[in-house]
Parts: sequence; structure tokens; C-alpha cells
Amino acid sequence: MIDVRNMGLMAAIELEPRAGQPGKRAYEIFVKAFEAGVLIRVTDDTIALSPPLIADKSHLDQIFDCVGTMLRSVN
Repeated sequence: MIDVRNMGLMAAIELEPRAGQPGKRAYEIFVKAFEAGVLIRVTDDTIALSPPLIADKSHLDQIFDCVGTMLRSVN
């Protein structure tokens, strides 16, 4: 990881790009998260989190648990 930034519920996680494969690491996380039922956005090697304003704590826990798991699973 290069940087993590947030404002309220919105957050961005900037990942170190793979040599010769920009955006691939974040896209793999996007696909794995989607398959786990969590929708995130990616731009190049940055993961963007912007949960709905009506999300409750259990939703946020699900999002952050999923993203944490996905970050640990992708080299």
C-alpha cells in the first residue's frame, strides 16, 4: 500500500502498481470483492470506497472485512 486517505465514510486505498501491469492489482481486488457481494470502485491502482449514506455498522463491517481480506490475498 502506498497511501490510505478518507473523508467521513469515503476512502481511497492507493496500491503499489505491479511492474508492467498498472491497475491489475486493484482490478483483481474489485473482482474478488464483487464475487463476495461487496461493490467497490477502482481507478488504476486506487480502490475507492463510498458506501451508501444509509449503511449501518454491519454493512460497514462487511465492506471493511471484505476489502481487508482481499488486500491480504493479492500480491
